[in-house]
Amino acid sequence: MSDHPRRVLVVLMGSLGDVVRGMYIVDALKNADSTIHITWLVEPACAGIVKLHPRIDRVIVFDRSRGARGVLALRRELARQPFDITLDMQRHLKSGFFSLLSRAPRRIGFHRKDSKEFNWLFNTEQIPPRGESIPKVQHYLLFVAQLGIPLPEALSSGLEQLSLDSISAPWREELPKDYIALILGSSWDSKDWPEEGYRELIERLGGRNVVLVSDKTKVELASRLESINGGARVINLAGKTTLRELVAIIHGAVSCVGPDSGPAHIAGAVGTRHVTLFGPTPSVRNSPRGSEDLSISMDVGCAPCKRRKCPGLGKVCMKLVHPSAVLERIQGPL
Repeated sequence: MSDHPRRVLVVLMGSLGDVVRGMYIVDALKNADSTIHITWLVEPACAGIVKLHPRIDRVIVFDRSRGARGVLALRRELARQPFDITLDMQRHLKSGFFSLLSRAPRRIGFHRKDSKEFNWLFNTEQIPPRGESIPKVQHYLLFVAQLGIPLPEALSSGLEQLSLDSISAPWREELPKDYIALILGSSWDSKDWPEEGYRELIERLGGRNVVLVSDKTKVELASRLESINGGARVINLAGKTTLRELVAIIHGAVSCVGPDSGPAHIAGAVGTRHVTLFGPTPSVRNSPRGSEDLSISMDVGCAPCKRRKCPGLGKVCMKLVHPSAVLERIQGPL
């Protein structure tokens, strides 16, 4: 890239795990040229995580619940400043259309073979095709390479600074020094580990401290797990944390356990080891950064099916993940 400042628009609106993995490009761009101005287009559900990155200059939130009015508002917002380059890292029809609305003369998207919904028609160039043979973080970094910027040896997500010392939640003093965070559930029903798996794991974690975290959809599950007698000491924070607090809890854990999810990739972003339980999604593509060796997936003929709902097989791929295998991979002192 030339030496003068560039205005870059990143279009990556969701999901949480994708947005977190996409955030590695920010430091790669800024380290190459600190004058680069980065605007990130995101939807409300993931806006909070983007706003936590200290080197993202501007965040534009598209509220799709407003329908056509939301699109018109976004068009006006994008017109407030010119963009030299748009990086369409979403690869759908909607992101392609928004990339076009940016009016950037150079609009980079995924290769046609890796895109969906005619996304490639809206962009002026594409990164090389890679399919799902490489981790998604590495796939996103191809956008940086497309700009002619060498990738740094060390990658930062921008979330590493969010430690427990940076929050003041009322439960902060309840957390023990060493704990394992159990992440309950994900955005796909097919990815969720059965309750009996968590229950047996907690029973086997005798003498350890366990912190339960989740969104509000898993509060009842967390309440049942909290009542287990014996085994680990359980602290239930399910549905009780902000996104910033969740990042800090994951950062402070000696290790985490859970399915392929947004919080799993937050663990990768802050450097916490995460034992990821895979079923309907491929581990090669989706293991959290730095924890690839901790991933568990069972050899089941139907997996990975990449379906949000199990097609009538009772989530056998997740049921076969045994707590003993998880226990073997958990790291950290008692």
